[in-house]
Amino acid sequence: MIRQKYVDEYIQLYKTGKIKLNKERLLLIKFVQKNILNNNDVYFDDELIEKCIAFGEKWYFPLAAFQKFLIAFVFLFWKKNNRVVFRKFLWMLGRGGGKNGLITVISNFLISELHGIEDYNISIVANSEEQAKTSVDEAYKCVKKHEVLQRAFKATLTKVVSKKTNSIFTFRTSNGGTKDGLRDGAVIFDEIHQYEDNKDVRVHISGLGKKPNPREFYIGTDGYVREGFLDKLKEKAMKVLNGEARWNSLFPFICKLDDEAEANHPDKWEKANPMLCEPRSDYAQGLFDTIYEEYEDLEEDPSNYEEFMTKRMNLPKVDLEKSVATWEEIEATNREMPDLSGQECIGSLDFASIRDFAACGLLFRDEEENYIFKTHSFVRKEFVDKHYAYSRKNNDNVKNQIKLAPIREWEQQGLLTVVNEPTINPQIIVQWFVQMREHYLIKKVVADNFRMEILRPFFEEEGFEVEILRNPRAIHSLLAPRIETAFANKKIIFGDNPMQRWYTNNVLVVTDKRGNKEYMKKEQVKRKTDGFQAFVHGMYRADEIQLGNDFFLDAISF
Repeated sequence: MIRQKYVDEYIQLYKTGKIKLNKERLLLIKFVQKNILNNNDVYFDDELIEKCIAFGEKWYFPLAAFQKFLIAFVFLFWKKNNRVVFRKFLWMLGRGGGKNGLITVISNFLISELHGIEDYNISIVANSEEQAKTSVDEAYKCVKKHEVLQRAFKATLTKVVSKKTNSIFTFRTSNGGTKDGLRDGAVIFDEIHQYEDNKDVRVHISGLGKKPNPREFYIGTDGYVREGFLDKLKEKAMKVLNGEARWNSLFPFICKLDDEAEANHPDKWEKANPMLCEPRSDYAQGLFDTIYEEYEDLEEDPSNYEEFMTKRMNLPKVDLEKSVATWEEIEATNREMPDLSGQECIGSLDFASIRDFAACGLLFRDEEENYIFKTHSFVRKEFVDKHYAYSRKNNDNVKNQIKLAPIREWEQQGLLTVVNEPTINPQIIVQWFVQMREHYLIKKVVADNFRMEILRPFFEEEGFEVEILRNPRAIHSLLAPRIETAFANKKIIFGDNPMQRWYTNNVLVVTDKRGNKEYMKKEQVKRKTDGFQAFVHGMYRADEIQLGNDFFLDAISF
C-alpha cells in the first residue's frame, strides 16, 4: 500500500467527522483507496507535490486541505515510465470555492523551473475573454508584486513566461476555429457548463502529447445547459467512480449537495463548497457570510432560487413554476422503445407555422400506464440555415447558432427531415402518417385548428379520422396534472430522442391568477416546442387508446 500525507490527511478528516462529503466524494475516497493506494504500479512524486504546495503558499495564499489533496493527484505517476497516471481532471464545486485560484497556482508552478519541463505551455480556455483571463491576470499581479518572481517570470496582461523553461501561461477564448496545432503541455477549460459539445475541446487538446506529461483540467460550477459537454463529462465521471470505465481515464472531484433540502442547513453547504468547512479562513468566512445573505434574501425574492441552487450549491434546479419537468425527469424519457407493431395509437400534430417547424407524433400506452411517444419533425431549410447554421461548414464561427439545436446531427439520426421549399408542404406530413399506418393502428389524428383546416381534406382523403382542437390552450390546464404526474413518476417514454427532450425543455409553464396553466415557449423564435405540443395533443385523447390491440394486414378485406 502506498501513502501520501495530503491524501491520507484528507481521508482522515472525513473519517474523524471534521469535514462532510457528498456522495460523489465518498465514492472518490473508495475509488482512491481501491485503485491508487493499493496499486504498487504507481507513485506520488512527493518532491514535486511539496514544491507546488510551498510555491502556492509562499506567493499566493494558504492552501486548504482539499486543494492539497487535488495537487497530489496532479503529480501521480506510473513507475514503469514516469508518465502521469491521470491526464484528465474534473473539478466541480460551488461558486467561490477557489478553483480558479488553485488552477493559477498549479499553472504558474507547471511553467516554472521548479517543474523543470521546457516549453510546457499552458492555455486556459473559456467562452468569454473576461473569464478566460482570470487566472492569467491573477498570475500577472502576483509576479508584479514580488521582485523574486520578476527574476523568474516575464509577465504581461496576456501571458506569463518562465525565463528558464520558456514555458508560457496564456488564455484563449473557446472559439477553436483558428487554434489547431497548438503545442501545449496542459489545457484548462473553465466554466465548462457553457460548452454545448466537445468540438472546441477537441481542437484545443489536439496539440497535447507533444510535450511529456500532458494534462487537461476541466473546472467550473454546474449550469443550465443540458445534454451538453458537461453532462456527458459527469456521466463519464460516475462511470469511473462506479468502476464502469477505465479507472485512470478521469479524476473526478465533484462537490454538490446530495439533496435539495440540504440547502436549508448551512452546516451542509460544505458538501457543495469544501472551502466552507471548519475551521474557516478569513476568505472562507467572508464567503460563507455572503452565501448566507443570499440564502436569507430568497425569502423576500425567491426568483433567485434557481441561481442559488445551481451556482452556490452546485445542484441544478429547474423552477417547476416555469418548466414542465425537471431535467432529470425529462432525461428519464430516454428509455428503450418497446415493440409497438400493430398497436393502437393516437396521431397528433403541431404545425404552428408552415415556414419553420412541424412535428408529427404517435402516442401509445401500455399495461404499465407508460405513455410512449414516437415523433418526427419537418423543418424548412431556410429557417434552420438562418437560426441554427444548418448549412454552414464546421470550421465557420457559427458555434452559438449550432448549439441552439444541432439540426444536422438530428437529421443524421433520422429525427427530422429538412425541407428545401418555400413552405412545408401539407402532403409530406400526411404521407408520414400514411407510412406509419402500415405499422400501427392510428385511431385518429388530433391537432389544433390553426393549420388543421388546411390539412383536414388531405387527411380525410387518406381515410383518417380528424379531431380539431378549437381551443387548444384550454386543454393545457386540464392535462397539466396528468402530464406533471407522468413526468414525476417516469411514465413517459420518448426513446433516445434528444430533439424531443429539447422541445420539452423549451416549454415555459405560465400560471394565471386562477391557477390555470398554459404551455408556452421560453423563447419565441429559436427554442421550439412543436414536438411537446404534439405530445400534449395526443395526451388529450390518450384514454381512447385500447390496450392489447394487434393489427394484422391479413385481417383486412381488400
